[in-house]
Amino acid sequence: MTVLVVGSDRAGFQLKQDVIELLKQRGFEVEDLGCDQGECGEYPDYARKVAKVVANNDNRLGLLVCGTGIGMSIAANKYKNVRAALCHSEYESQISRGKFNANVICIGSRSIRADAAARVVTRFIRSEFKSNLNEQYLERIEEMAYS
Repeated sequence: MTVLVVGSDRAGFQLKQDVIELLKQRGFEVEDLGCDQGECGEYPDYARKVAKVVANNDNRLGLLVCGTGIGMSIAANKYKNVRAALCHSEYESQISRGKFNANVICIGSRSIRADAAARVVTRFIRSEFKSNLNEQYLERIEEMAYS
């Protein structure tokens, strides 16, 4: 079973907590790497924690939450073997996994409610990379694997 590794900064804390609860109710295994209430660092700290776990573990996906999701996605994409996608919809989360082989989803607490975020993340987890894509598409994904 795929484990979802989660992190947030202060701005994303409450949405992270709400989404974790909803995902656990749906039977997903979640590992929370922080931030914890009253003890929050900045978004690069949590992007790094999640990225380091996801980068070398095929059975781990990541979820990062900040105010907009933008900072987290930029920070996480700095790490080798991490493909972080900012997603606002179920369609975007499915495409990010299915076509781009994303392994981290980023969401913004100021742009999505908890119930919608849980649906977006659920679609991300349940989607799979379509390795039967045409050769040109696979080459594009490989080009993104710079270090």
